[in-house]
Amino acid sequence: MENKTTVAKFILLGISSDPQLQVFLFLVFFVIYVITLLGNMLIMLVIKVDPHLQSPMHFFLSHLSFVDICYSSTIVPKMLENFLAEEKTISANGCITQMFFIILSSGAEIFTLAAMAYDRYAAICDPLHYMETMKKRFCRQLVVGAWTIGFTDALVNTIPLLKLDFCGPSEINHFTCELPSLLVLSCTETFSNEVVLLSSIAIFGSSSFLLTLVSYIHIIATILRIHSMEGRRKAFSTCSSHLLIVILYFGTGSFRYVRPSSVSSEGLDMLVSIQYSILTPMLNPIIYSLKNKEVKRAMVNMLKKACFSCNIKCLVKEQ
Repeated sequence: MENKTTVAKFILLGISSDPQLQVFLFLVFFVIYVITLLGNMLIMLVIKVDPHLQSPMHFFLSHLSFVDICYSSTIVPKMLENFLAEEKTISANGCITQMFFIILSSGAEIFTLAAMAYDRYAAICDPLHYMETMKKRFCRQLVVGAWTIGFTDALVNTIPLLKLDFCGPSEINHFTCELPSLLVLSCTETFSNEVVLLSSIAIFGSSSFLLTLVSYIHIIATILRIHSMEGRRKAFSTCSSHLLIVILYFGTGSFRYVRPSSVSSEGLDMLVSIQYSILTPMLNPIIYSLKNKEVKRAMVNMLKKACFSCNIKCLVKEQ
């Protein structure tokens, strides 16, 4: 399909045009990115090596960490580059490619969260058949399905975008190439693109949200039927981390894409985008490591073993 793009480069205006803030913002988001990478890689490593973290819940958590690394790496490196660059540009093809992977990663993320909600539903509402329901093969199919849906969502939104002409202006008032920011720059009719975008949100976004919502309706109903407060607390503690992440991601993401035009604000849109695309991938491992006792214990044990190994090596060298 022919790409009719006439603008060779887009200018990402970013968070601030103040030169004095650029180095400070670079340091802030560099630290956030490093924490995101280290935190999510640590989660993946702990789940991989610890024999006690081989349940379906931890399998999905490990995959969520991988998705978060992909999501953050699609956005933050270019953002960091532009903080220090005189010309904050991105090629037209690079911009469209970034948009494709943003949609792909976000689609994989929301359906991974939906799969995790179903996992918690199976564990709390039907515990006797949990391991039979959440077999390894079924869990892998859910993960493959999440990526397949994300890829489909990205493809159906990218192909119509290639038909648009971008004649100028070329300034994107954002720090990344998100689809709504690109559509407003087109000098041709974008009605069909907007229909595709809203349809994909209605089909993919709403379906993942409804799957998550229905799972939690059943979970809450089951927890409320537990007579003892201790039993309720234990049941809720197994899904509280996931519920918090769902609220963070769906709350800010839905505001960005489906909020009324009357409450549109460039500054507010940018803050919301930072929350769900940069801060949430950083917060996910922090939330799970703080609120999930098994993950916290495994991390502490792994760090102790690492420190012990370092001490042994130091003693051997001294001798």
